[in-house]
Amino acid sequence: MALTVGFDLDMTLIDSRPGIHACYIALSERTGTPIDADLAITRLGPPLADELINWFPAEQVEAMADLYREMYPAIAITTTPALPGAREAIAAVRQAGGRAIVVTAKYEPNAKLHLAHLGIEPDAVIGNLWAERKAEALREYGASVYVGDHQGDIRAARAADALAVTVATGPYSADELSGLGADVVLADLTQFPEWFADYPEVPRA
Repeated sequence: MALTVGFDLDMTLIDSRPGIHACYIALSERTGTPIDADLAITRLGPPLADELINWFPAEQVEAMADLYREMYPAIAITTTPALPGAREAIAAVRQAGGRAIVVTAKYEPNAKLHLAHLGIEPDAVIGNLWAERKAEALREYGASVYVGDHQGDIRAARAADALAVTVATGPYSADELSGLGADVVLADLTQFPEWFADYPEVPRA
């Protein structure tokens, strides 16, 4: 079986802050509910409902999540750039004969829209999974490495018996990621190809 590497999406492959910020502003205007979008984008990673519960009554969260996801493609896709090294990281796995998959808490259709817009083509995209639940997809695809930016991604890798590789492009510094138990800490994905070239399980021609 080909070596499989999993990647998180938000703040690992893409800088989703501009698009998510704009979407929260639009949701606030649409519903008349104040939302501190500046604060919300500092807490990216967990499921959408975990953020919406801070702004809406519990009984409204599901409906607000549906509305947010409906608005999202027109607002957030074109304003969201790839993070430095994202395309090269996926390419490094492919060039080594491996498979690159994306496993994210983001709503799967919107995750696919982001990747298609940016011309990033992983072998599979699995959405709607967070923390230990990401391990379901990582195990299904036989991933031995999971790359992310969040404590939840470290937990996912641990639950899947995968190597926890982290990038300090999200809410945690390199020192914090190390303290949280990451196996490997990179400044960003520009460092991934060099690290991956020496990864012991990479199949060699």
